Amino acid sequence: MNKYIDHTYLKAFGTESDIIKLCNEAKTYQFKSVCVNPANVEYAKRLLNGTGVLVCTVIGFPLGANTIEVKMLETLDSIKNGADEIDMVINIGKAKEGDFAYIEKEIKAVVSAAGGRTVKVILETCYLTDDEIVRACHASKIAKANFVKTSTGFGTNGATVEHVRLMRETVGPDMGVKASGGVKNLADAEMMVEAGANRIGASSGVQIMKELEERGN
Repeated sequence: MNKYIDHTYLKAFGTESDIIKLCNEAKTYQFKSVCVNPANVEYAKRLLNGTGVLVCTVIGFPLGANTIEVKMLETLDSIKNGADEIDMVINIGKAKEGDFAYIEKEIKAVVSAAGGRTVKVILETCYLTDDEIVRACHASKIAKANFVKTSTGFGTNGATVEHVRLMRETVGPDMGVKASGGVKNLADAEMMVEAGANRIGASSGVQIMKELEERGN
């Protein structure tokens, strides 16, 4: 389970001590990555150097309403600072308008700027209909993103089993699905994996691993 987890700290008031704690926990449990705000990428990269834990960051976060150019620049800057993975928020308003050509264009721009690094596309599913989720998944696949992701954790709701299952059914077996937002314990994580998630974004990674240890896995 540890390699499913992007151990996350994205609060506005995060300090260096919070990032140190996050990275130390990630090293202890060998999580797949830490996910931090762009301003914390360089520091997290230094703390995790040589540990095998990746550094993930967020682009256009949390609203997705930045221009394509700003998302590209933010991606380039994050990579310069050491980001290994990019989680970008789509322009949700454009999705609600049905302008999925725009969504495809912005994802392609970030994928290009990422230069072969893993790109996960945050749909913020709580604001979308099932049809809009399907269309956003198709746009992400056409744009050659690596994952689709449910949520920022800042919307009105986080990941649901139904949305994860729909995303998996839409993108097929060869693209990643990340469940994020509201995954608080081992039972939540296992439900998301069973529904088709192969990455979990959570601030509760330590809790999940402790529950696994108690179970004897």
